[in-house]
Amino acid sequence: MRSSKSRSRNKNNRNRPSGNVVNRVFDSSGPEGKVRGTPQQIIDKYNQLARDAQLANDRVATENFQQHAEHYQRMLSEAQREMDARREEQERQNRERQAERDRERQERMDRQEREANASAPAADPGSAAQPDVIDVNESGDTGLVETPEAKAEEKPKSTRKPRRSSPRKKPEPKKAEDAPESSAKPAEGDKPEAAE
Repeated sequence: MRSSKSRSRNKNNRNRPSGNVVNRVFDSSGPEGKVRGTPQQIIDKYNQLARDAQLANDRVATENFQQHAEHYQRMLSEAQREMDARREEQERQNRERQAERDRERQERMDRQEREANASAPAADPGSAAQPDVIDVNESGDTGLVETPEAKAEEKPKSTRKPRRSSPRKKPEPKKAEDAPESSAKPAEGDKPEAAE
């Protein structure tokens, strides 16, 4: 059998704040009986009871309810401060992680750029030295050798219009009716005439 001491010890441990106090449900034993709810609900209930006691001109009960409300108000404020501090710490860690990721990304991009520049075989041709412009002397001689392509470009093109090419018609085969009699085939029964 359990002793009454162990039961009372367990009962006291139940009201200790653990985890998220803001949304946790508490059982508060006040002067008027138990009040159950989250800290904000308990604060509202004790404030309402304090107003009712004040309207009844019971200053002792009013002060008692206000003290109970103040206790839960302090608990709620402390929990809010802890949550805010935890949130700020997480945000700070997130900013640091993001800054580290940005640094790594920038270093990776710089390294890739250096590797690309190192592996590039030649520099930009636009930045290389450009040849001099060839001057044409008074006689019109450029000093260059003439090529067949250059000669073709110099010849003026004819102003004559090109002929239209129309498709040629194939001659139709001659029919037996149109053919001259000399070329007609002799019938089977006919004998060819002998030349005299």
